[in-house]
Amino acid sequence: MSTEPIRRIVAGVREGLPATVEVFLERTWDQVPAYVASPDPGLREDVADHAEAVFRAVLTTLEEGRGALREDFYLSPGQAANRVRQGIALADFLHAFRIGQVALWESIVDVAAQDPETERAVLPAATHVMQVIEVGSTVAAEAYLDSQQTVLAEGDRVRRDLVEDLLAGREVPVGPRLDIARSCGLEREGRAAVLVAVPSHPLRVGESLREMLRVVRTELGPTQEGLAVIRQEQMIGILPMTSDDIEALVPDLRRVHERLARQGVELTVGISTVHTGWSGVPAAYAEAGIARGSLGEAPGVVALSMLSTVDYLVLRDDPIARRVIRQRLREFVLDDLARDGAMIETLQAYVASDLNAKLAAERMHMHVNTAYYRLDRIAQRTGCDLRRFADVEELVFAVRLLAGPQLAADFRPKNQ
Repeated sequence: MSTEPIRRIVAGVREGLPATVEVFLERTWDQVPAYVASPDPGLREDVADHAEAVFRAVLTTLEEGRGALREDFYLSPGQAANRVRQGIALADFLHAFRIGQVALWESIVDVAAQDPETERAVLPAATHVMQVIEVGSTVAAEAYLDSQQTVLAEGDRVRRDLVEDLLAGREVPVGPRLDIARSCGLEREGRAAVLVAVPSHPLRVGESLREMLRVVRTELGPTQEGLAVIRQEQMIGILPMTSDDIEALVPDLRRVHERLARQGVELTVGISTVHTGWSGVPAAYAEAGIARGSLGEAPGVVALSMLSTVDYLVLRDDPIARRVIRQRLREFVLDDLARDGAMIETLQAYVASDLNAKLAAERMHMHVNTAYYRLDRIAQRTGCDLRRFADVEELVFAVRLLAGPQLAADFRPKNQ
């Protein structure tokens, strides 16, 4: 293709290259809002340098009558990395590339139109130019994706390091970690809460905590600030709060929980109370773990503030508390757990019915005499008077301490 008319076209386009680059810049800033929105003051100069390099590569291959090589676009990998850093999405980056292609072709056509010989030569050159631009855009897109993955991986690493600092109560140093904390709405003396989520059953093939985290972020939307990472098979979120009302967050988290459940993925989620300052994050993390533990292995979302004082004391897993349980109560609980648990189930219904045997019978769909019989048997075996609050309280404590968190959770109202 390298003929005298083509060489004249190339020479004319090169001479007017600064004007072609300027046309491209004006159109890009007019048609692609992301370039206007970028905060980088050096973006326009960067884009101009890249455009000129690409245009010169196209003209060189046209002049030499050869196909494009990846090496012709030596500047594109670095420029693609810059666009990632400058906040330009891949679609916008490629949109600008197409605008540049049009601007260059218009310049080629304008120069060729000045002479009949060059005008005849320009049509066969169109296919060549498109093929060269295709190679250039492929190189640029691949470089962009590589850079994006590097940035994302680095961002994930910095986020994990930041979470480790906050959970350990360490000072967050000036630099990327501090920048991310602020971009997530986390201020050194601001309010924050911690949530911990784990799968309530082993993940199936194809499921991953990372994908669950993506769904959570998508469902909560961009208005929910905060930091969320995967750490030791847990999803951990540190969320900025504007008030101490942590339970206001629960409905949104339950909505996300239900969305995941519809996909066959069930999570057990615990949320701390609100703490002030980063120094409170370690305690908040411990609270979130306690709240999550209150659900046992059952799926659900619970905030620590939704637990009663009794729930909390039972969940502390204090071995001394187990040792001071009276022997008769211990034997009753362990024996019933080893059987079918019918007596404990009746006790649960009785407590949930405010010590009303008739309501307990209705709750369990049994005859009231059966309920009375079981309650009498419990009283005989434990020595407790089930009409006395103190005796019932002691027995409930024994059941919760010995039966584990899942059975303990059954004593709480179901709306929790």
